[in-house]
Amino acid sequence: MVENALIITHVESEGPGTLGDFLSSQDIDITKVNFSQGEVLPKDPLEYDAIITMGGPMSVHDGDRYPFLDEEIGFLRKAIEGNVPLLGICLGAQLIAQACNAWVGKADKKELGWKKVFITEEGKRDLLFQGIPGVIRVFQWHEDAFAIPDGASFLAAGWDCENQAFRYRNAFGLQFHIEVTREMLLQWFEGRPGLDEILEGYEEIEVDLINRARILYSNFLWLSDIRKRAWTGHEKRGQSG
Repeated sequence: MVENALIITHVESEGPGTLGDFLSSQDIDITKVNFSQGEVLPKDPLEYDAIITMGGPMSVHDGDRYPFLDEEIGFLRKAIEGNVPLLGICLGAQLIAQACNAWVGKADKKELGWKKVFITEEGKRDLLFQGIPGVIRVFQWHEDAFAIPDGASFLAAGWDCENQAFRYRNAFGLQFHIEVTREMLLQWFEGRPGLDEILEGYEEIEVDLINRARILYSNFLWLSDIRKRAWTGHEKRGQSG
């Protein structure tokens, strides 16, 4: 059973949303690191059964302005090398891609609003997307994009930004915001044009969005549990020597 998880946030307004609610409902011990509050990463990513890294308005290349980004990339790289299950959303996905030595840079077109994402054939075979329809509507807000890392599986695609999800070993990157809540949208777009339209879009798909997000979170925890049991078995075999 997954016992502990680390959630990394980069700005106050981009928290874990429905993902945090789901993890709490599973009685998982959650450690939170909020860089906007001056908090720092733990020393060893291998102490966690799962690591989730959230979004933010900065670029992965803004390490001069935000030194924690370079530290996080190194931390995520260690987690990947240690086979710790990772889930990155938006900026978090771009950071994982960077940790995998993939290109991250300006997208051909900025994505903002409710968009369709298409699960690829590889994605349909991957455990993360089991039980999720082949086409889903999700919320997008990003100007940067990532290339699929060498050796990774291409899990989901979009019209305006092709690369929407990938898996590299036990690391998953999602360009889109599956975790978004109505309260988050209000916070993000209060006083901005288009808020009413964005909220109407949320209300149209709220039930489906939450249900599909919970399925994806459950699938991710299942993968984390498989990894933990395999690692525990490996340790026991090593001790029996």
